[in-house]
Amino acid sequence: MFVLPDAKVAIDAVGGPPGDYALDAKDGIVEHLDVRRWRWTAPVRPGSYALKLDGPGGKDTVTLHAFVLVPFKQVTSGWLNGYRIGDYPPPLKGNPLYVAPAGFVEVTHDNEHTRVSPHFELKQFICKEDTTRKYPKYLVVQERLLLKLEAVLERVNALGFAADTLNVMSAYRTPYYNHAIGDVRYSMHQFGGAADIFVDPGNKGRMIDLNGDGVVDLGDSKFLYDEIDRMLATPPYQKFQGGLGFYRATSAHPPFVHLDVRGTKARWQG
Repeated sequence: MFVLPDAKVAIDAVGGPPGDYALDAKDGIVEHLDVRRWRWTAPVRPGSYALKLDGPGGKDTVTLHAFVLVPFKQVTSGWLNGYRIGDYPPPLKGNPLYVAPAGFVEVTHDNEHTRVSPHFELKQFICKEDTTRKYPKYLVVQERLLLKLEAVLERVNALGFAADTLNVMSAYRTPYYNHAIGDVRYSMHQFGGAADIFVDPGNKGRMIDLNGDGVVDLGDSKFLYDEIDRMLATPPYQKFQGGLGFYRATSAHPPFVHLDVRGTKARWQG
């Protein structure tokens, strides 16, 4: 969950056994609105905060990580607290997909391993330009992208490839970095809505042989692309429709798949 400072967020407990549920947060303000409904007022200070939802009898506890964003207005001349963001382009024909983000997640040495979804950590979405250990860093990631990545990971495991996560080769890109590498002006990476991924269960930095032909090449990224495309064609996953492309290996990276959550179907081979 990503919210601005002092934002009020409605939280509902959906499903689960009958009985009393409780929401607790050490930071911010929790208001009990109904049997399974609360309102949480986020702290003013940016950072990551844990909210704990307890089921009946204190069982089935769920921990929700909430990230209070650093507001966009704090960016000055393309910099945010010593971290180079660059300049966002004006919205493309008024399309809300391409509006500059409301704020940025602040990544620190202490919170970089915080899970932003069940199988993905905050660190996986940092702009690849900055490989230093200097903090803080800043990024944007959309919740819809995280849900889509979880769906893809579930599909990969269902195919028999045991993977705890996906290798996110590139996710958020600052406008500065996006321009530096010559990507398109309105790349979804800048808005936290895109990721370049490959299947790498051993975390060795390389794709595995998905199509079983004994080599790792374009055929494997095409295999993953086809599986994701088939998944997105089914009703439960059509809400994650967006761009999808597959790429061959180079000296800099293994074969990979690009996916995004632009909301309209686009397909290509890179």
